[in-house]
Amino acid sequence: MKRIIGLMSGTSLDGIDAALIETDGEGIHRFGPGETQPYSDSDRAILQDAVDRALAWGFDGALPDFEAAERVLTLRHSLAVQRVLDAAGLAASDIDLIGFHGQTVLHRAPQKGRNGQTLQIGDGAALARATGIAVAFDFRSADVDMGGQGAPLATLYHDALAHQSGLDCPLAILNLGGVANVTWLAPDADPVAFDTGPANGLIDAWCQHRVGQPYDRGGQLAARGEVDPGALEVLLAHPFFKLSPPKSLDRWDFTLDPVFDLSVEDGAATLTAFTARTVADAITALGRPVRLLVGGGGRHNPVLMAAIGEAAGIAAEPVEAAGWRGDLLEAEAFAWLAARVAAGLPTSLPSTTGVAEPVCGGRIVHPN
Repeated sequence: MKRIIGLMSGTSLDGIDAALIETDGEGIHRFGPGETQPYSDSDRAILQDAVDRALAWGFDGALPDFEAAERVLTLRHSLAVQRVLDAAGLAASDIDLIGFHGQTVLHRAPQKGRNGQTLQIGDGAALARATGIAVAFDFRSADVDMGGQGAPLATLYHDALAHQSGLDCPLAILNLGGVANVTWLAPDADPVAFDTGPANGLIDAWCQHRVGQPYDRGGQLAARGEVDPGALEVLLAHPFFKLSPPKSLDRWDFTLDPVFDLSVEDGAATLTAFTARTVADAITALGRPVRLLVGGGGRHNPVLMAAIGEAAGIAAEPVEAAGWRGDLLEAEAFAWLAARVAAGLPTSLPSTTGVAEPVCGGRIVHPN
């Protein structure tokens, strides 16, 4: 059994989730403290610049300079580790491993006859030196190199957590981050997972663009608006939705163009309806779950949650309803995955990413 701190920084660039668990990469023996630390405006600007550089690069030519962003990531993640240690009353020497996701700046899904490409920046060796703790990182590359989507990766943790919690199946577990992804757990079958479309990403970008705020707090803008049927139809016509799973996408694969001429409120309402509709379509195509549990920042948006529940025909419950820690779920997942990397256990399956065979992704670096 290992003590591991998991670290997650999502595509929304809002901050770092950090969580301590004790695990052998199969069961979860104990849940330790965790926290979410927001990025400062200056940190977020540096990370957004890294994303912009990556989008302009497009996996073509020399790798851009991400040095400034990697310095921010090392500093902020090392501070997050120290805060968890302080909360747990532990020293670095008491921790076996850190699971460090890094920051996704560009993701290109595989196409027929061509492997995908994915880039998570973040210097695992620098983080190991800064904390004095071994670091597991680069979780997605091996899956992509073997023909997989490289995402979603929290699926097997969802499966372990649902089993440990004694939850009935079929069960749908939805993550609403910048992108939405679903885990489908059915009795006597491997878990299934895929990205369903945008979650908060487009809504956040709309709010930032039109009113200078990072997200639609409480869904207040969407609640005052009306859905524009024409704009919604254009959004739903994106070719991603015609693809069969497993499938993945980059937060930046979609644009705000279809809602560009709408009012602030109508744009927010239309984008919220778009997320709800595409999530519901994905879930109902899989079957009817006994429960729909929702993690990620989007679960704090009551307008979005209600829209998903109405579209899917089943109540969308925050994962806290199952006793899980919604703000820390993905950080826990990468701690658990780090244990699996250390044990040589699979971190993804053909049914979760489309990889040719079960693969153990990730690399481990030591402080020295």
